[in-house]
Amino acid sequence: MEYMTENIEPTNTAGKILCCQCGVLIEPNALNMCNGCMQTQIDITEQIPKQGQLQMCNKCIRYLQPPNTWIGAQLESRELLTVCLKRIKGLNKEVRLIDAGFIWTEPHSKRIKVKLTVQKEVAQGAILQQTFVVEFTIFNQICDDCQRIEAKDYWKALVQVRQRTSHKKTFFYLEQLILKHNAHADASNIKQVNGGLDFYYAEQNSARKLVDFLMCVVPCRFETSKRLISHDIHSNIYNYKYTTVVEIVPVCKDDIICLSKKQSKQLGNIGPLCICSRVTQNVYLIDPGTLKVAPISANDYWRSPFTALCDSKHLVEYIVCDVNALDADSKPHVYGKESQKHALAEVYVMKASEIGIVDKQYSTISHLGHILHPGDTVMGFDLQNSNVSDSSLDQYDLEQLADVVLVKKVYADKSVRNRRRQWKLKHMDVEDVASVNSTIDRDYTEFLEDLEEDPVLRQNVNVYKDERKINQADNSMENEGANDDDIPRIGLDEMLADMTMEDSDKMDA
Repeated sequence: MEYMTENIEPTNTAGKILCCQCGVLIEPNALNMCNGCMQTQIDITEQIPKQGQLQMCNKCIRYLQPPNTWIGAQLESRELLTVCLKRIKGLNKEVRLIDAGFIWTEPHSKRIKVKLTVQKEVAQGAILQQTFVVEFTIFNQICDDCQRIEAKDYWKALVQVRQRTSHKKTFFYLEQLILKHNAHADASNIKQVNGGLDFYYAEQNSARKLVDFLMCVVPCRFETSKRLISHDIHSNIYNYKYTTVVEIVPVCKDDIICLSKKQSKQLGNIGPLCICSRVTQNVYLIDPGTLKVAPISANDYWRSPFTALCDSKHLVEYIVCDVNALDADSKPHVYGKESQKHALAEVYVMKASEIGIVDKQYSTISHLGHILHPGDTVMGFDLQNSNVSDSSLDQYDLEQLADVVLVKKVYADKSVRNRRRQWKLKHMDVEDVASVNSTIDRDYTEFLEDLEEDPVLRQNVNVYKDERKINQADNSMENEGANDDDIPRIGLDEMLADMTMEDSDKMDA
């Protein structure tokens, strides 16, 4: 009988012990416990709170870092994680932080969960690592800066923007520039007063940014003053309030200018009667008799200032009787830059108020030869029958100047243009403390017409679609007559979509 024997190798248990809790064979350690029993019996996070609080300003989305520092941070950002870790007590040299990260929560739940991994040496040579979650609750608290803004009475710097004109077309254009570049973002309050706007700021640097912006977009000058509010004699700290007055040149689009002989010579013998065609960084003048153009910077203007001989409110309505375009041989020779968008023509007009009473025609050379036709209505300035007082005009003989200066063409009735206008503009949130002026609506309507007629002017303006007018099926617009087909319009390709709260909610969904 044969016996089969199996060679069984003995298990090497030399140097191992049994766990004092569960009896599992483990390597010897200071506690004589396995890793599982260590985690159940020892809690290295018992001194670390599992819940906390965060104070957030819902106006500027900043979080409070005690004692009085506010830090801007977005959800699940490194800045917010830093704020949360500084709020957790118990993380020191003994309990070391190994890893930290966010656990996703609903953005509107006012809860933030942070997952932490820590290590601690529980005995000599025995290091325990645990992972846990700390939940923070967000409470709303307005920061000091937003409190001052909400109060609307606290300000440290004031910017007063003024223009000495009889209409507000320049301010309507300036408002659109400010909105496009968001130059008023730091203003605590904006007030509309007689002659301009007041911008209130909590910091002087914010007011300086607005002044620098205005110097870049409109011809102006400024002057700054300060007033002492308080003085701490112990720390030698002074508290001032700063006021900056920004004065825009008193010349607007469609104003008629009479240059002095010295100014006309400096600008290359332009004029002397000129029309302001545009006001941007410079004042652009055009000579209606020669098409010569000349830009005037803010420094040049304040060095030798001039005023408007007639603004758009004092223009007279004329009816075009005949238009004779001038060829190259009939045009006067011009040294310097000449406008390529206009055309010279000899125009015969009659006053609309004298038709049927006095059959008198006026002949003048106009720069509107490219758009004028017999029967059109045009606005102009009657120089011979006007009563104006201007020192520059007194230097010339009136018989050598034109009797009538034509400024702009009237395309259609204002109500018709308003109905056919399928776009709109946005406006600043301005506190109106000025007296009620019945001409503001007329000035705003003329500004909208200027945007439609001048493509260069609206390049710096954000034009938005008016969905209400676009969706309207107004059949009367198609039957208003063929004479209204030449009305300047803004195409849909130049309009921006107006984002509303409902649209943003759909995008978030």
